[in-house]
Amino acid sequence: MKIATKKQINRENLLNQGVELLMQQGYHGTGLKEILDAVQIPKGSFYNYFGSKENFAAEVIAHYITPYIAQLQSYLAQYQGNTFAALERYLQETIIELERTEFKGGCLLGNLIGEVGETSDVCRVALQTALNRYRDVWELGLNQAQREGTIRTDKSALELADLWVNAWQGGLLRMKIEQSVAPLEQCYQELLKNFFKA
Repeated sequence: MKIATKKQINRENLLNQGVELLMQQGYHGTGLKEILDAVQIPKGSFYNYFGSKENFAAEVIAHYITPYIAQLQSYLAQYQGNTFAALERYLQETIIELERTEFKGGCLLGNLIGEVGETSDVCRVALQTALNRYRDVWELGLNQAQREGTIRTDKSALELADLWVNAWQGGLLRMKIEQSVAPLEQCYQELLKNFFKA
């Protein structure tokens, strides 16, 4: 088993703290000193790890989306032969968790798209890459469900996955202002269980 070095642990701690603070306070509301103080790392070390706050945010974005991708992949692997059930279970549990946390944060990607998507090319590319990675797992799942006969085939899995990510991101933003999972429930019911269904 590979043992993490102190540098790897520090880097991981910085990224975890970055997710938490950027989710709570946004990019512009989060200072480097705050991040460094939380993980007790000197400023010089931060620049050795990331080079700039912008590069740090880009890496936080990739770090943030990775567990969501792994979770969806895990559901798809568990429900082999019934991909539609895997997608349903994933969404049901996601909605329950968002309700449990009282709609705090929403989605870091959506938050940062609105804040820095137009002002930072580095972050814009990182956001686009993260959304595409997430979309690609949905595409794989929807493609598998099409082969199983549970998802319509007159549209490509890629078209459906793009539509899903667009609607879900909008639902997450509306969830924050409405303080309700109703927009997400609508995505689940009207898209997955209705429009996407074979």
